[in-house]
Amino acid sequence: MNPSFIENMKIKELQRFVFSQLKPFFDGIETKAYTDMLLRHYTGYDAVALNLNPYVHIENIAISQINSAIEDLLKNKPIQYVLGETEFCGLRFKVNQSVLIPRQETEELVMWILEENPTAENVLDLCTGSGCIAVSIANKLKNANLAGVDISSEALSVARENATINHVSIAFSECNVLQPNFFINEKFDVIVSNPPYVREMEKRQMHVRVLDYEPQLSLFVEDNNPLLFYKAIARIGTTHLTNNGKLYLEINEVYGKEIADLLEQHDYKNIVLKKDIHGKDRMICGTYAIN
Repeated sequence: MNPSFIENMKIKELQRFVFSQLKPFFDGIETKAYTDMLLRHYTGYDAVALNLNPYVHIENIAISQINSAIEDLLKNKPIQYVLGETEFCGLRFKVNQSVLIPRQETEELVMWILEENPTAENVLDLCTGSGCIAVSIANKLKNANLAGVDISSEALSVARENATINHVSIAFSECNVLQPNFFINEKFDVIVSNPPYVREMEKRQMHVRVLDYEPQLSLFVEDNNPLLFYKAIARIGTTHLTNNGKLYLEINEVYGKEIADLLEQHDYKNIVLKKDIHGKDRMICGTYAIN
């Protein structure tokens, strides 16, 4: 960037500049979306204000921040990590490289839970990460008690901040769901989890943005034990669900039948395998009835 040009940059000029810098590296839809996101985030103007004020001068500090953000994007850093935030279920969430970027299919899982459990009183989110599931449920079920656990203290720090940002109260705890002495003592009407489920062999199919920046601890399982977390979570459900409580899981589309069989082996009933908006087996639910 030419310093003299920076000092005289107007919104319209800045939009053109950002678009021109990104265009060679991203498709047209991404380029426009990233340009809009960068300008809104760093200038403080919403989309309407940007369009209505094309000749307003932008402060040099905002231009410098946008320039740094462009450099990060060109290194394949995800836009959500560049901005330090994202939207999920209509709410704002802080994100950094300690947590996965919340995805659309997980929004579908949350919507499914809310539709089926409008009166749930106690909900547990296992492998909570950014807290996006727990916070979104707490935002809608105002009278419910929410708890979330994760093995990562760094992830829990982000989750706690997201609960504060969105004005909900959630009891977060550092815990390894794979340990047999799982220490949460309460019973829950709903247990939900989006655990690691991507097989190591699938890495070669993934974009560098994911592999280089998102936490692998939250993504991958060994090829020879792909249901590791589901086995542990199914067992947790048998001791921590109330009578007729429900277990909801986001899953690897490859293992829908296997996970359904696993839940059946642990005496879950009314098992439902649900497809996401792309037609992939992505969610499953089972009800645990105490005999």
